[in-house]
Amino acid sequence: MSKASPTVSWIKLHSVFLPLKNPISDAKVLTGRQKPMTEIALLFCEIRTADGHEGLGFSYSKRAGGPGQFAHACEIAPALLGEDANDIAKAWDKLAWAGASVGRTGLAVQAIGAFDVALWDLKAKRAGLSLAKLLGAQRDSVRCYNTSGGFLHTPLDELLVNTDISRAKGIGGIKLKVGQPDCARDIERVAKVRAHLGDSFPLMVDANQQWDRPAALRMGRAMESFGLTWIEEPLDAYDAEGHAALAAQLDTPIATGEMLTSVTEHWDFIRQNGADFLMPDGPRVGGITPFMKIATLAEFAGLQIAPHFSMELHVHLAAAMQREPWVEHFEWLEPLFNERLELSNGRMIVPTRPGLGVSMSEQAAGWTRQTAEFGERP
Repeated sequence: MSKASPTVSWIKLHSVFLPLKNPISDAKVLTGRQKPMTEIALLFCEIRTADGHEGLGFSYSKRAGGPGQFAHACEIAPALLGEDANDIAKAWDKLAWAGASVGRTGLAVQAIGAFDVALWDLKAKRAGLSLAKLLGAQRDSVRCYNTSGGFLHTPLDELLVNTDISRAKGIGGIKLKVGQPDCARDIERVAKVRAHLGDSFPLMVDANQQWDRPAALRMGRAMESFGLTWIEEPLDAYDAEGHAALAAQLDTPIATGEMLTSVTEHWDFIRQNGADFLMPDGPRVGGITPFMKIATLAEFAGLQIAPHFSMELHVHLAAAMQREPWVEHFEWLEPLFNERLELSNGRMIVPTRPGLGVSMSEQAAGWTRQTAEFGERP
């Protein structure tokens, strides 16, 4: 008896623009380097095999790059047709070589991320397992912290209310944005939130790359008394040497890595001890395949992991790591999916549904600007 083939026979790409309820401002806006963020561009990828199995993956871009990701994905998608959907590492390399002239970092790699996640989703669904179980789960829930309530456009009184809302939902930590031109305002906000939360509740801050080395050291020392879980992106995202020096001089852990878009860029930080918490972003580094390589390198170096954004994906990856990570809670992407993640006692529950456990909502279809199909749907 012959079996149907697991080869990729059909691919559909969607360019979706998610509007945000309120314009979002962090330190990059207050220093004049960027405008407030009003939308997020998503690249969704549906993959179907000749034997009828389907997978869903996604990547994203903020402020710029969405149309470019979609265009690059359309260029390389035909390279995946006819490939065995189980051979995910081979597929990743083939897609990378299909677009090799534009490099293996940045936008090109982020486009590959949507395909890679879709293939892993498909593989887990074929096995009847959640993605976490397929990868070899260590736990059925992960500790989580909220960022979306702590942006700099949020007034202080509202900020305190947001922390109460997050804790009531079951969030286990709070992150605040800092890095304002007036450093005294940063200290005031952090002090007020720390007093509101109490000394023991996990609190993080994120400067979004807006300090130079002297300012980062001064602010780091000024914040030592707050007992922070980490200080995030105190320096330029590519300054591995500077982050390493800062980590060596402060008791407060240093976190960075969300802007890096390859295994090689993360390795530069790992080998220089440039972070206590490494923060790879699955879609930004090209999907699950390279993310797991980064996680393994970090583990052997003794670093902790705190994946950036995309909780719908990262909850599964965090569940499979030996040393428990923190997962970032952002509800921004929720309208794109029919399912919701559950929170309880400071932790995010790992979904037990097959694959990622998410499906695109009708609302996502309403925000779709472009689609493209390749191959024939069986």
